[in-house]
Amino acid sequence: MDLDVSVDLKQELRRQALQARRAGGDAAALTRNLGKVLAPHRGAVVAGYWPIRDEADPRPALEGHDGPLCLPVVLAPATPLLFREWDGTEETLDTGSFGTRHPKPELSEMRPDVVIVPLAGFDRQGNRLGYGGGFYDRTLAELRRSGPVIAIACAFAGQELALIPAEPTDEPLDLIVTDREILVPTRG
Repeated sequence: MDLDVSVDLKQELRRQALQARRAGGDAAALTRNLGKVLAPHRGAVVAGYWPIRDEADPRPALEGHDGPLCLPVVLAPATPLLFREWDGTEETLDTGSFGTRHPKPELSEMRPDVVIVPLAGFDRQGNRLGYGGGFYDRTLAELRRSGPVIAIACAFAGQELALIPAEPTDEPLDLIVTDREILVPTRG
């Protein structure tokens, strides 16, 4: 696919997905489904995210996780994210780039076993449409080079797109958790 066509298509898909995300969904069902997915990972280091704008909120499900938690820190453009320990409270957080919140610098760095990933849109093949910065693709690629990691999308069902054009640098999702279902991507 021509690069300009792909960029234009992704921008249009992102616009559609973000519009659908604004409509929201069933937050309680999303929390239940994410809790079910996290339950077998007792003791594992789980990376969540602090939701911005109208992103699906993983925090209620993270409260029930029996194991260490961490949140991402944006260090600089075009670099992988760093993860720091999070105790589940706001008191240990600073305000970061793009309206995010992240753990203070004195908190321990961690390597997550499970990464809950925010997104604009997803498809059933496990492709994720982010915001265009490539932070999670770089991060997942780096984590996967050093060992296993599970990437779980957290989204409202309305954010589903028919097909997202994948590029070689796009990292696939292992699971997609929505307020309607838990999806195992169908690759290939």
